[in-house]
Amino acid sequence: MSPSSDSGQTAAPAAGGGDTTRERILTAAMEEFARHGIAGARVDRIAKLARTSKERVYAYFRGKEALYADVAAREYVVIAEATQLDPSDLPGYAGRLFDYFVARPDHHRLITWGRLELPDTTAAADDPTQAVIARKVGQLRQAQQAGQLDPAWDPADVLALVNQIATTWAAQPELSKAAAAHAVDPTTTARRAAVVTAVEQLFPRAR
Repeated sequence: MSPSSDSGQTAAPAAGGGDTTRERILTAAMEEFARHGIAGARVDRIAKLARTSKERVYAYFRGKEALYADVAAREYVVIAEATQLDPSDLPGYAGRLFDYFVARPDHHRLITWGRLELPDTTAAADDPTQAVIARKVGQLRQAQQAGQLDPAWDPADVLALVNQIATTWAAQPELSKAAAAHAVDPTTTARRAAVVTAVEQLFPRAR
């Protein structure tokens, strides 16, 4: 397949490429995708930022979609490790998610671009993103069985709702600006407290 293909398939590394080059490519690609999206990203800019050639980028990835998929999957794993879902303390988990994206708004943009531009992509059986989600749903189900979480909720709904509440402000930067100007308490601390309180009311901490 030619280097210009965006088929979404990941190529095997070329001999002698080295993992360091691949890591530089992934780091550069994360910055490029977060800033420009998938359609707007340029492989030549990624190559320049990674201090390598465009041909080397295509030696590892056959197209932008394949490169984005790898970057996004890695980011989902990083988020999961950094925020650590505790099914007995979902308000705490929501607070950690809030903190993560406040510190890294570009990471939220990276994920959002994929949702907008690749909405119909079918996940592979070994997709690490789906593995992270499945693990979290399983943890929530176990918490329900242990009496730590209301079993009336489907655990998939619990995860979706908590994630949505936790990323409310990251997903709506225009409201963040409005809150800074018009809220009774305009601080980020107040926004975080509202997120944690909302999740607490829906899914109280286990006693």
